[in-house]
Amino acid sequence: MSGPGMNRLEAWAPDGVPEVVAGDDLAELVLAALGDGADLADGDVVCVTSKVVSKAEGRTRVGDRDAAVDEESVRVVARRGATRIVRHRLGLTMAAAGVDASNVTVGSIVLLPLDPDGSARTLRREIRERAGVNVGVIVTDTAGRAWREGQTDIAIGAAGLLVAEDFAGRTDPHGNPLHVTLPAVADELAGAAELVQGKLSGRPVAVLRGRADLVLPPGEDGPGAASLVRPDGGDLFGWGAREAVVRALAGADADRVPFGSPAPAEELAAALDRLPDADDRTAVAAVCFAHGWRIEEWDRARAGR
Repeated sequence: MSGPGMNRLEAWAPDGVPEVVAGDDLAELVLAALGDGADLADGDVVCVTSKVVSKAEGRTRVGDRDAAVDEESVRVVARRGATRIVRHRLGLTMAAAGVDASNVTVGSIVLLPLDPDGSARTLRREIRERAGVNVGVIVTDTAGRAWREGQTDIAIGAAGLLVAEDFAGRTDPHGNPLHVTLPAVADELAGAAELVQGKLSGRPVAVLRGRADLVLPPGEDGPGAASLVRPDGGDLFGWGAREAVVRALAGADADRVPFGSPAPAEELAAALDRLPDADDRTAVAAVCFAHGWRIEEWDRARAGR
């Protein structure tokens, strides 16, 4: 909501959502908690935790957590003791592939939804058909952040919502050009929703009101949260610090992609200049590999100068 000279964002999370089990009608449960939809208005954003989506879709199982992490992972990004940071099959980089053993029957685990964007689209459509309101929907999950302690919720699924606001090409109030400013508003909304949901209060649904400008018209679902995931190799941190050293020294072709596109020759040359021994072919090969080059390619490039 907004008024003259102010912007206002409201967030609330209702009580009364029962334990969700496989086959439950999630839209019915959400609407029941929201006064059969009476508490909703056009332009609201409905946030639901990935856990209740997964439970309704039958993504709960009894079994070994480590085996489930292996099943859900594309590759290990970093490992510290028993902790594994992995690239999930959805492209997300997260601890333990999002496999969770909390807020579930002892001995059971919950996997992330198979298609969180698809789940969000379905829930959005059902809410509109049953309650007659046009809302955006976000499926949230908890994730850690590089360089910072603690976790926050992010959007892993979204429908009917601008998930990012692109300010590139605009100018700030002082006339400075904005080049790469891209607020991930879906993640910001997911974090706000978690503040009112809490972790132990049994409130898996939240409503945010005040950013109707982000909600798309009926029938337009938008790019989804998948559009916020950088492609493998597009991230500056495709490997953990220790893993990057080992992978570069090993030089397996399967490990190339996370290092990104080949660097310009000038950048590689500058990196090689930092080696204490320029004749150490093992070190030169590892640095070349980390920059997307083979040592033979570098030798030929130098010879052609």
